[in-house]
Amino acid sequence: MPTLSLINFNIVCATLGGFISIFGLVSYLFKERFYLSEALISLLAGVVFSPAVANFIRPSEYALGSDQNLEEITLYFTRLVLGVQLVLAGVQLPKRYLQVEWKSLSLLLGPGMSAMWMCSSLVIWAMVPNLSFLHALSIAACVTPTDPVLSNSIVKGKFADKNVPRPLQKIIVAESGANDGLGYPFLFFGMYLVKYTGMGGAGQVGGAGKAMGLWFYETWVYTVILSVIYGIFVGWCSRELLHWAEEKHYVDRESFLVFAIALSLFIVGTCGLIGTDDLLACFVAGNVFTQDDWFRLETMDDSLQPTIDMLLNLSIFIWFGAVCPWSSFLNNDIIPLYRLVFLGVLILLVRRMPIIFAMHRYIHQIEHIYHAGFVGFFGPIGVGAVFYLSISREFLREIKVNGEVREDAHRLSEAVNIIVWFLVVCSIVVHGLSIPLVKAGYNLPRTISNVLSTSTAVDSEPVTIASTPHTHSTATRNVDNGANNRGRKRGGGREDPQPTVFRIGRSVVQPSSSQQDGQMLGTGNVEEPERPVNLITTGPSTPKAPSVGLEQSI
Repeated sequence: MPTLSLINFNIVCATLGGFISIFGLVSYLFKERFYLSEALISLLAGVVFSPAVANFIRPSEYALGSDQNLEEITLYFTRLVLGVQLVLAGVQLPKRYLQVEWKSLSLLLGPGMSAMWMCSSLVIWAMVPNLSFLHALSIAACVTPTDPVLSNSIVKGKFADKNVPRPLQKIIVAESGANDGLGYPFLFFGMYLVKYTGMGGAGQVGGAGKAMGLWFYETWVYTVILSVIYGIFVGWCSRELLHWAEEKHYVDRESFLVFAIALSLFIVGTCGLIGTDDLLACFVAGNVFTQDDWFRLETMDDSLQPTIDMLLNLSIFIWFGAVCPWSSFLNNDIIPLYRLVFLGVLILLVRRMPIIFAMHRYIHQIEHIYHAGFVGFFGPIGVGAVFYLSISREFLREIKVNGEVREDAHRLSEAVNIIVWFLVVCSIVVHGLSIPLVKAGYNLPRTISNVLSTSTAVDSEPVTIASTPHTHSTATRNVDNGANNRGRKRGGGREDPQPTVFRIGRSVVQPSSSQQDGQMLGTGNVEEPERPVNLITTGPSTPKAPSVGLEQSI
């Protein structure tokens, strides 16, 4: 006998497929008319599907009840999404973009990221009670990089095409792609110092000297520099191989289009095997892969890559909505809720804006102060921050004394979990609603004015123009076979002048029979030049026209 099979796989497939299908039906309306981002909608959907509400998505069950397993799932999911996004970000940049725009990128990745890190550290240190500055540096490092997933929402679509100059779009994409992989030095500067100097270096040997040594040769040399070299090598080899296969006609169209996605998976896997920075390697490889602009131009009109990109983005933010520790924002011993809210506001305001305003004169893509405000405000915190959050908590679990996680490491792990998750949520909500609110604020006064003007016009009486034989106004009257209407008689008495009603903004209204038979003044008559406005003249058999009003011609 058939029975219901309410297993997690069936529920997840039904939930995810149903949401993506329903969202797809109204996706253009939400994204191109209301300017709402996929990230915000997916996050809210994840909250609805989470165990606290509908219980369709059950992260704890997937992780077998282990918080550590759950964090590992989140870490690998974010690695996958970021790897694909960063290769595509590198691919979509123009020919030799990193070499041509190295000065602007150097400013944004050098002084820019350093200032963002320091400003965020000072704000976190000031707002979180009993938190050392070293711990604040470690937490701020997670939110220093701008997120390439959320950055795509402000450089793509109708709003970006109309309001964001193309050079500004390119520099935002390049910065978000490069600085996401350069978050490792900022993160491990604080982490190594916490490990070897925190609580007097309990359980560790070497002190600050060993911490700095590890930071230089393990983080900078092995993680960062090796990933750049590896990305260049893989990107160049992939480009040459694809050129060769295309010239020999060995590759079909489907495999050609999916090549960049496969390249991202390969780099994420191999970099994970050797323990280097897969994010930076993916971005560098994507840019080298399209160094000659061949692949980018060949796939410019194809929708496969954006489609896979959209599926991954929707999935990751639904997952974020389900796994986010919502209850810990209110119930924790790290920071009260009101301070957490102020922290979120301050981070969004001072994390990025001051350094962008200070440097915008030296970055030629930022032409005006308004561009500087836009770039300074839209530096979103998203998938990359959750990735570094997972990396930091994994590192802190290894700092042990007598088999137990050291006290300062445990407290830092709790603080980074609460603060980074809250800042991610703040960024998704604020940056997801900023454009709709700005557009609404811009259009609302004009809409109200149009409504008031229309209602005023509807209440007014028709405008009557006295009959004059020759006038240079476009409000002219009918002439019956060239005769003057003033001389007409009806029943032996003189007929009252016929009022002339006209409308502004409407082109042609069907004329009365007298207009069809005769010729009107002001429309080609020898006594009057042509006029652009045609009038509605009420005749004896025509009912009285409604009121005069301004009608939109659009």
